Amino acid sequence: MSLPEPGHRVTVRRILGGTRDAPQVGDVVGWLLSADERELRVERRDGKVVRVPRPALLLCKVIPDHPGRSRPARAVSPEGLTRICSLGWPAVHRSWLGEWELRAAAGFTGRANSAAVAGDPGVPTSAALSAIRDFAATHGIPARAQVIERSAWDAEIQAAGWAEPASGHTSALVQVAELGTAPPADPRVHEEGELTDAWLTVYGRPGDPAAARAVLAGPPRVNLLAVGSPPVAVGRAVATGEWLGIAAVAVRPEHRRNGLARAIIETALAWGWSQGCDKAYLQVEPDNEAALRLYEQYGFTTHHAYHYLQPSATAGLSL
Repeated sequence: MSLPEPGHRVTVRRILGGTRDAPQVGDVVGWLLSADERELRVERRDGKVVRVPRPALLLCKVIPDHPGRSRPARAVSPEGLTRICSLGWPAVHRSWLGEWELRAAAGFTGRANSAAVAGDPGVPTSAALSAIRDFAATHGIPARAQVIERSAWDAEIQAAGWAEPASGHTSALVQVAELGTAPPADPRVHEEGELTDAWLTVYGRPGDPAAARAVLAGPPRVNLLAVGSPPVAVGRAVATGEWLGIAAVAVRPEHRRNGLARAIIETALAWGWSQGCDKAYLQVEPDNEAALRLYEQYGFTTHHAYHYLQPSATAGLSL
């Protein structure tokens, strides 16, 4: 059976079980990430990757990139969007405690070095918080939980004695927008073939460079954008299921007020649309008024906010 090239949106029919004469079959729809003699990897709308063994494969057919909309961005729960964001910013080390994701990446950003509190951990709160502390100690990072503000877990974890860090970036807004259409890519922006030291320097976030590369370049559908060579402006776009994530937009101070951040964002939106995304998210610090005004022009509004809680005063991490 000939297969389409990775990157296409496909429907795959495969054998799930049953007998030879009466097999049980099922379909999975999503973006074909890879295909070899052993298996196919297909990313569904919710960002989950399904592995299909080649012996079980019955059909793989290309379908349109832009299906009918499943749900508008604001209809997705904060917990659901938290999981999408985490898939788009994958930690180096990950462990699951029920539905909570424990993450570590040598201190590179709070998003990759905290427990994503979303859903049920499957154990009492005290045991869950103890597990976060143990995981953090194992990986040499501060114990920290990323908690949706004003959620039930927010109140419960604070009641257990956890509080926001005394310094650093302690909270963020998660904003969303619909991608009914997308602006054209800006010709000044190009795709970086690899994550270079110069790109990381413009981004300017502290942390281990190897961990930064693993986080930033880790997802299967990611695009590292830059203006200039060496770059004077950078940004990162990631496609996770039907979601486009925009992050790491940074411009060198001497090149600001030249529309370069706008160029990065518009190119990211155009790329996301080409990947079949119909909605977008980003994470921004609440006091970054310039960024908030810029994102508002592209239809981004706040979906929810999260903050970091920890058991004792510890130096903060960047967003």
